[in-house]
Amino acid sequence: MSNFTYLLRCADGSLYCGWTNDLDKRLAAHNSGTASKYTRSRLPVKLVYAERHDTKQEAMSREYRIKHMPRDKKFELISSHTNIISDTKFH
Repeated sequence: MSNFTYLLRCADGSLYCGWTNDLDKRLAAHNSGTASKYTRSRLPVKLVYAERHDTKQEAMSREYRIKHMPRDKKFELISSHTNIISDTKFH
């Protein structure tokens, strides 16, 4: 089973980082207001970045590192070649 680290762009322009093992289900939960207090008040959200990982631990570790990046580095990441969104069903 794949695990993902992802970034969402919220309606207010802020970014939210998380991890999941079902990206479609998690995105739907965010947009229905049931996934997180943070995104609930910033709907709708759009998936702007995702990475695939083999283990939950890898995904969680990457989430931690991304959350500690400066905002400009997160935008560089969104534009990078490691973003799997452009070549998957997730966009």
